[in-house]
Amino acid sequence: MNAVNPGPEHSPRSRPRHEAVAALRPAYLAELADGPSVFFEPMRHDCPCCGSARIGGHLRLPDLIQHKPGAFRIDRCHACLHLFQNPRLNARGLDFYYRDFYDGLGEQQLDGMFGGRTKSYRRRAESVLPYLGEAKRWVDVGTGHGHFCEVAREVLPDVVFDGLDRSAGAELAELEGRVERGLRGAFTELAPGFAGSYDVVSMFHYLEHSTEPLRELEAARTALRAGGRLVVEVPDPDSRYARLLGRWWLPWLQPQHLHLMPVANLRRALSELGFTVVAEQHRSAHEPVDLVAAVWLALDEAAPRDDLPWLPARPGRSRRALRTSALLAGVPALVLATLADRMIAPFAQRLGLCNAYRLVARRE
Repeated sequence: MNAVNPGPEHSPRSRPRHEAVAALRPAYLAELADGPSVFFEPMRHDCPCCGSARIGGHLRLPDLIQHKPGAFRIDRCHACLHLFQNPRLNARGLDFYYRDFYDGLGEQQLDGMFGGRTKSYRRRAESVLPYLGEAKRWVDVGTGHGHFCEVAREVLPDVVFDGLDRSAGAELAELEGRVERGLRGAFTELAPGFAGSYDVVSMFHYLEHSTEPLRELEAARTALRAGGRLVVEVPDPDSRYARLLGRWWLPWLQPQHLHLMPVANLRRALSELGFTVVAEQHRSAHEPVDLVAAVWLALDEAAPRDDLPWLPARPGRSRRALRTSALLAGVPALVLATLADRMIAPFAQRLGLCNAYRLVARRE
C-alpha cells in the first residue's frame, strides 16, 4: 500500500508540520505492517560491476537521515573494490525510502539547502568549462529543482540547459525558469527520444542512486552527439574519511546510495562504452562537510526522535524538549567541526580526504 500523494491544498507546505505528519501516519504504518523485509530484492552473491563471487560484508547501517525502519548492508567486491547495497531495495522499497525526502515533508528543507549552494554550483561549472568545447545544449540528469542549471547559465550564457529528473522537481525547474525544458521520467527510457541531441550530459551525484549505473552511462552515450561530453560526479569510496568516520561518513547515505564506484572502475566502464576521459578532478569536487555531517548524524541518532509519520505515535512534549536540549548541547561540537572542515579543505586532495571525484569524458 502506497501513501496517497496529497493535492496542493493538502500538501505538507500548506499545513502545520504536525498535521501533515499525522495525516501521513496511517498509510506509513499500514505499509510497515509486514516489516521492512518486503522492501528488498533477494541477496546477490556476485559483484554487479565485474561479476566476481569474491564479495563480503563491509558495513551495516540504519537510515541515519530519515530514521525509517530497516537495516542496510554494504558489500565490497574484493576483486574490483566496487561497493554496493546488498540486498538491494526493490521498486517498492525505493518508493518507500525516497518518499518525503526530496518531496512532501522534505521538499521545503531540501529545496532551501540545494538553493543555498550557489558557490558550489558555480565552482562546479567553472571546473568543467575548459573541457566542454563549443557546447550549446546541455541536459542535467538528476537535476532536482534545477538549481545547478540556474547558476551554470551565468558561467555559460550561450548554453541552453534542460533538466531531467524522476520527480516533479524537473517540471518545477521549468516553471521557475531555471531550465529551458523540465523532462520528467527515467533517463534510460527517455534518452532514445532525443538521441544525439546534446553536447553535454551531466550526472552530479546521480549515478550512485541508480539501480543499473552502466545502463545510465549507455543512455548518456545515446543522448550525446559524437564528440559530446559526459560529466559524472560521484562520492569517492576511496576517501580516507570513509575509513576514519565509519558509519558516520555522510556519503554512505543509506538506503539511497546503491552503488559506490572507485574511480578506476568508472574510468574502465566509460572506456568500454567508447568514451575517452579528458579530465579527472578531486579537489574541486570535494565538499567540506564530512566532519560537521558526522557530528550531526551522531547527535541526531543519539537524541530522541522528532515527530515522524513512520513512528507509531507522536513523541510527547517532554521527549521533544529533551531532543531540543540534546541538539543545543551539541552546537559547540558542530561549530568546531565546521571550522575544521574549512581548514582541512585546501589540503584534502593531498591528504586523500576528498569525498567525491568528477570525470569529464568525450564520446568518440
